[in-house]
Amino acid sequence: MKLREIAHSRTGDKGNTSNISVIAYDPRDYPLLLEQVTAARVKAHFAGVVEGDVVRYELPRIGALNFVMSRALGGGVTRSLALDAHGKSLSSALLDLEIEAPVDKT
Repeated sequence: MKLREIAHSRTGDKGNTSNISVIAYDPRDYPLLLEQVTAARVKAHFAGVVEGDVVRYELPRIGALNFVMSRALGGGVTRSLALDAHGKSLSSALLDLEIEAPVDKT
């Protein structure tokens, strides 16, 4: 299933750094995010876009993960030739990440 089925996102940027928060709709899905939405998977998902490091921060009280991606905006808002210089569409692209559906334990 797509990540967007269990989470929504918010994004921000500063210079050539983008950050994306992935927030579970249901707190019971937060462990699934922890398990499957790793910094390595996010880096691989954005291969060719994010040239720097991807660091994941865990926010369990709000059921969210925050990813800070360096060298992600083609040099930054004022220098990039990218159509979406602010990187807002990166959050939508991340929600296309395929994750394994949880096993129904009923």
